[in-house]
This record gives sequence, structure tokens and C-alpha cells, in this order.
Amino acid sequence: MLKSKYFSIYYIKSDNTLYGITVPKKVGKAHIRNKLKRRTKNIIITNEKDIQNNYNYVIIIKEATLDLSYGTMEKELLDLLKKVRN
Repeated sequence: MLKSKYFSIYYIKSDNTLYGITVPKKVGKAHIRNKLKRRTKNIIITNEKDIQNNYNYVIIIKEATLDLSYGTMEKELLDLLKKVRN
């Protein structure tokens, strides 16, 4: 498990790569949570080559993420996902 101020990521070795993205209700209303999930999916799709394959991931988005711009959110998430390799 990896944690930061903005995300918690659980991962397990697998034959293929799957992603689960969750946002707790305390983060905001449904349209806010859906926006964060859409952004996270887009970050994963556009940077798929930089992410370790053969793992299943569960990404939990924390409330502090609301204050981030898209670029900062992308940097924070990718930094965490790159730590899986180590």
C-alpha cells in the first residue's frame, strides 16, 4: 500500500492490469466525485506506458485532491504509481 496526502493506492501482482477508482462521499457531491474519477482515468490512460503493468490497483482519492490543478494531480498520482516498481 502506498499513501500520500492526496491518494492511497493498494496493489497486488496479477497476470493483467486492472484499475479500481473510489472516492469517499465526504469528498463532495456526486458530480464532484465523478469529475475526480474522470480525471484519474484520463491520467491513467494517457500515461499507461509509464505505469507498472501486471498489477491490479485500487486508487482511493482523498479530499485534499479537490484543491489540485489537473497538472499537479497528474504529477502526484504518477509519482505514487512509479513507486510500485521499487
